[in-house]
Amino acid sequence: MTSGSWLIVGLGNPGDKYRGTRHNIGQVVIDELVSRMGATLSRTKIGARVVAARLGVGGPRVVLAVSEGYMNVSGKPVRALMDYFDVDDDHLLVIHDEVDLDFGRIKLKQGGSEGGHNGLRSITQHLGGERDYLRLRAGVGRPSGRTDTSDHVLGRFASAEREQLPEFVSRCADAAESVVVEGLVAAQNAAH
Repeated sequence: MTSGSWLIVGLGNPGDKYRGTRHNIGQVVIDELVSRMGATLSRTKIGARVVAARLGVGGPRVVLAVSEGYMNVSGKPVRALMDYFDVDDDHLLVIHDEVDLDFGRIKLKQGGSEGGHNGLRSITQHLGGERDYLRLRAGVGRPSGRTDTSDHVLGRFASAEREQLPEFVSRCADAAESVVVEGLVAAQNAAH
């Protein structure tokens, strides 16, 4: 891996309608990371809220970001942020909801398919088809019964999930920090 800046993006949708939904878990993790840094996100002209800081004293430079647009158009601001902050593809970490993992499970991976996730699909498209970026998959589980998957991810967490959410978000933030500081393999060993 190169030694440049990192970009950590939390996927989600904008506005109060989507706040607290499973689909916005990536943005919630970014909020936790921003809070740990004692920072605040600022609006940019490219449609994202961003903060650039060091991860710990003398640590790597990290840009934390959430798009101000809808998830299915996340790729354009991600590409613009990578260009502006001179971030290499191998220093992009995308945090997103994952229905193929039970609630509370975390998986870190590099590359692979988008698995039907429109936010990832948009990012891959704006990276010229490059799929080798890092992903932190935050498990939100599959819907029960006949509930549609899109209704499930756009729905709010169940009460039992809300009780566990702070600890889950904290573990996701720990995993993201570990990827930057220790590398993917060490972070996978700790998180899985």
